[in-house]
This record gives sequence, C-alpha cells and structure tokens, in this order.
Amino acid sequence: MSEALAEQQQPAPPGDSANADSPEAVPPSAPSYVEAPTTEADVKGRIKVADEVVEKVAALAALEVPGVADMGGDLVRALESVRDRIGIGSRRANQGVSAQIQDRQVAVSLTIVVEYGHVVMDVASEVKANVSKIVSRMLGMSVTEVNVTVDDVRLPGEGRRPAPAEAEEPS
Repeated sequence: MSEALAEQQQPAPPGDSANADSPEAVPPSAPSYVEAPTTEADVKGRIKVADEVVEKVAALAALEVPGVADMGGDLVRALESVRDRIGIGSRRANQGVSAQIQDRQVAVSLTIVVEYGHVVMDVASEVKANVSKIVSRMLGMSVTEVNVTVDDVRLPGEGRRPAPAEAEEPS
C-alpha cells in the first residue's frame, strides 16, 4: 500500500496529460535562492540634504528652460562679476535661489533674467514647473511652492554683462 501511495505523490512526467488537471501534477515552484527582506525600516539612520544642494538643483533646473538667460538680481550678478574678476572662487551655480526645507518639504524662491523675445509669463511658468519636477524627482522632496521673480531682460547679443573693468580694452 505504501508503494501505491508513493506513486500517487510523484509528479507526472512532462507531456503526460492524464494527470495535468490534478493540482499534484505540477510540482510546486520553489525559489532557487532566498533573499532576506530589505525595507526602508531595516536600515537605521537619517539623510539630511543641505539647503545649498536644493538651491543648486533648482538653479540648474531653471537654467534648462528656454528663455532663461541668467540667475540672480542685479546686485547678485554684479557681485558675482567682481568675484570672477578678482579671482575669488568660481561662479556659484545657486546664485539667485533660496530654499527652505522642513520635514521633506521644500519652498524655493528664484530670481531670473529672461532673454528678450520670450514671453515672460510663459518662461516663469515653465521655470516653476521644471524646478518643481526636477527637485521632487532628484531629491525625493515634496515641493510646496516655487516663487519666481523676473529681475531683468537680456537683450539679443548682450551675453553676460561685463564688469566695468572687463569693458575696458587694454591699450
């Protein structure tokens, strides 16, 4: 009797359709390896993102938008130009941007210069949308607001405004 029971418990050979309908005909699939479950709760620690990181990401996202010529207000751009001229560090990528982070939520304020010929409100709206999307995707934060101030319009062929000392040609 034990031989008959053993024959019943054995899976049917492949291609044997007589036992294909029975649940015992298909061997249970077992994983070839076992993974230890890993969840966010398993790993202890904190991740802190500095305001400067958010500001840099937001500035780069704003500069991606067609029609954005530069970042920062007149005073900030003048100071950056002087820094460039006297060689105190390189141009900061986050000029004209400020960010306030609280509990994985961020509020961003930007000051931009728009290229002449672009519709200012359209450029500002695209900046808001792009900054919100990029900051949210790259940093995993909820963007509560993006405030855009348009400080100036760059004329065609103007390029970056030279500092007064740069405008003078050496003789």
